[in-house]
Amino acid sequence: MNREPNTRLADLFGLAGWSKGELARLVNRQAAAMGHPQLATDTSRVRRWIDTGETPRDPVPKVLASLFTERLGRVVTIEDLGFARTGRAGKRQATDGLPWAPERTAAVLTEFTGMDLMLNRRGLVGAGAALAAGSALTGAMHDWLHTDPATSAAPSHDPFAAGSAGRRDQLDPIGLDRYEAAPVGSQEIDALEHSVEVFRAWDAARGGGLQRKAVVGQLNEVGGMLAYRHPDHLQRRLWAVAANLAVLAGWMSHDVGLESTAQKYFVIAAHAAREGGDRPRAGEALSRAARQMVHLGRPDDALDLMKLAKSGSGAENLPRTRAMLYTIEAWAQASKGHGQAMRRTLGEAEELFVSDKADAPRPSWMQNFDEADLHGMQALAFRTLADHDPSVAGLAQHHAKQALRLRGSGHQRSQIFDYLSMASACFIGDDPEQGDRYARLALATIGENSSHRTWDRLREMFRLTGQYANSAEIRALREEIQQVMPKEKAKGKAREKEAGPVPEWGPALGGLSV
Repeated sequence: MNREPNTRLADLFGLAGWSKGELARLVNRQAAAMGHPQLATDTSRVRRWIDTGETPRDPVPKVLASLFTERLGRVVTIEDLGFARTGRAGKRQATDGLPWAPERTAAVLTEFTGMDLMLNRRGLVGAGAALAAGSALTGAMHDWLHTDPATSAAPSHDPFAAGSAGRRDQLDPIGLDRYEAAPVGSQEIDALEHSVEVFRAWDAARGGGLQRKAVVGQLNEVGGMLAYRHPDHLQRRLWAVAANLAVLAGWMSHDVGLESTAQKYFVIAAHAAREGGDRPRAGEALSRAARQMVHLGRPDDALDLMKLAKSGSGAENLPRTRAMLYTIEAWAQASKGHGQAMRRTLGEAEELFVSDKADAPRPSWMQNFDEADLHGMQALAFRTLADHDPSVAGLAQHHAKQALRLRGSGHQRSQIFDYLSMASACFIGDDPEQGDRYARLALATIGENSSHRTWDRLREMFRLTGQYANSAEIRALREEIQQVMPKEKAKGKAREKEAGPVPEWGPALGGLSV
């Protein structure tokens, strides 16, 4: 017995609003539904869990995680509750909860996706947890990302098969909606890799809202497959699929405003990529978390993450991948008003992009970063800097025009962002006629997209139209925007809560701590 209060459990218990007796009854009822009718929890046991830090025996932690997940409408895992997980921790387990061993990566992946799917199925929101600071992520993962992964200790047989009941309690942390692990061959992995391309194309065209649940479900299945130890060449491909799906799940979650959920998927993706020996992919996953931070107005955290993403990507990073990383760093610098640093960083990005001779095949996850995307990111960086220095609005317009000229079909969301960057730069640059034109081009297609981020950018542009409200044309534009723009309602409050200060690593990432 710990004799120290379990502050994590106490905080969540307070948020849930149950009495200790209610929680005891719910645990017994849920345990029976999960196949453990013999469980008999009472009020005094709940009190000991909270007041003295007593850790209940399996399956109670899993039952509690399920109950709190449903009650609070966001993923709550065993570590969120302040309980240490049973089973092997692995030689590389860090004292602060990250990183975890390969078999833990698959377990965390499967548990988190299972909880996320449960929230989807029951119509819960899935938001409200705090975001971890960039410095917390980099401090926990720096040394780990810079070393090569050890050989996975994943079992070579099904650990959940009949006759392995004793091991099941140790290794299966989910307890609900478990995808039954099965070995796979190259043809099945071919199909999984193709599904990633389909999901990626849909996301680029229509935003993350409509396919997020399908991506999370596919990722949950891959986590089950990783419970097996496949031949090395297949295992690496499975880790790559897991990394790609986790990045997509994170990006789609960010696209619809589920910010803490998105951050957890980005960290899972970095773990999966690194276990598969693909450090450039791990760095790109962390760069997504950095982009998320800039979007939420936390450029310092973004710069912390970009340092780790760039240094941890390894020497094998292709010039075009490095160029992409530099554009994100430049956007963060622009957000801070650091124009000289931003220009220098964008210059390096351009040089790297031009130096890429395509003599090595680009990974599938870099296919979308082409010349149009380079100009799009430059437009966004200059448009962001224009809030601090309006004289650069013309440069933002130049790059936005180039991005729009080069955009291919199937990138509707990026095109909307280009229109909004262009419109905003025109309003800042005192050209309301052109601003009105490009704003209306964005409005023509924004309703066909499920991305909340496009509406966030539209709100930023709307703010800039205020100085021209005396113009009949701009007044009509403002009225049209107000008619179609979704109300922020609780989403704005959830984002404000998620973007608040985070005192320590563990509670911030919850299920990513062990």
